Amino acid sequence: MLFTELHLVEPILQALKTEGYTQPTPIQEQAIPQILRGKDVLGCAQTGTGKTAAFAIPILQNLFLEKRKENGFNKHIKTLILTPTRELAIQIDESFASYGKNMDITHTVVFGGVSQHSQVQALKRGVDILIATPGRLLDLMQQRFVSLQHIEVFVLDEADRMLDMGFINDVRKIITVLPTKRQTLFFSATMPREISGLANSILNNPIKVEVTPVSSTAEKITQAVYFVEKSNKRLLLTHLLQDKTIERVLVFTTTKHGADRVTKDLNKAGIYAEAIHGNKSQNARQRALTNFKEGNIRVLVATDIAARGIDVDDLTHVINFDLPNIAETYVHRIGRTGRAGASGIAISFCDAEERPFLRDITKLISISIPVVEEHPFKMAYANFAPSAASVAPAPSRGHGVFARRSRSWRQ
Repeated sequence: MLFTELHLVEPILQALKTEGYTQPTPIQEQAIPQILRGKDVLGCAQTGTGKTAAFAIPILQNLFLEKRKENGFNKHIKTLILTPTRELAIQIDESFASYGKNMDITHTVVFGGVSQHSQVQALKRGVDILIATPGRLLDLMQQRFVSLQHIEVFVLDEADRMLDMGFINDVRKIITVLPTKRQTLFFSATMPREISGLANSILNNPIKVEVTPVSSTAEKITQAVYFVEKSNKRLLLTHLLQDKTIERVLVFTTTKHGADRVTKDLNKAGIYAEAIHGNKSQNARQRALTNFKEGNIRVLVATDIAARGIDVDDLTHVINFDLPNIAETYVHRIGRTGRAGASGIAISFCDAEERPFLRDITKLISISIPVVEEHPFKMAYANFAPSAASVAPAPSRGHGVFARRSRSWRQ
């Protein structure tokens, strides 16, 4: 299917053409027609599936047609998009700017960590679409800078991350002041019980759109694991990054302190890197992300929460410096590469304490992850010793860090 078959208006088609988009992703193909019809949608899709465009494009079209019919709008906010992180809010705002560049639809983004002055000024001028993080939105509502009385479309994006970050009560407070009669679009990568209950309470006979189950990893992502002592992980990372075929890499750590420490070590080794996490100011986080996107640095080190919403073209590698203790998080992490049909490489470091995490991951994704056995910081075999049944031959890469003998690890 092509975007031209989705009955989109010419201004959007022209914008998509400018962006180089011709074919919708599965979630876009399924969700866009339903949203255009005014249906509530429950979307379950992991990162990298094109979810933002799936709701941004039909929202823009419906507002465009409504505005043309009414010969313009007043200054009331018509659409509210609630998202958990500042980075994701900015990314969504940029998407609306791209897809709506040929339309007279106004939008702005509000989030914490920066002065509210410019955000308030934008709200006073009037906007059709508001993208917001929960905390800052509640602050502005309490100061009476924001009224949600005229909301026609409400989007709750990354609902599971809202729960993880402790925002769920703020979300509930915001929902209570929304008009009862509205279109609601609910997106989440996973559906834990509390999120499922929230969805059931705010959606009206929704159309369910589910693509790329959380257990799936992109076929074009080459995965590998290195067994290494915890104390040698930073040395191994520096060693791997001497390989210039690793052009742009996102490195995941579990803690903010760990991200800073890894970044410091890489910079000492002459490998320019920056870190983003919750303790960084918004300006510092945005500067680091911009430097990464523009190729000024090769390496961005991030925690999971800070990384949600990062969408970087041509991200060649993801490295799990620390393995996540939740298997689904692994899928989300490596999904940052191998997007839109491109290939990518995901490397994981595993120390002795992380073996249970690796076992959970391989169980979830139902594939064996090749083990790179030959490297300078190899863990003593006795420290991980996969059973004979779990060792199987695995294809190797013909270049770079994968041009070595490997086995597959799965228990």
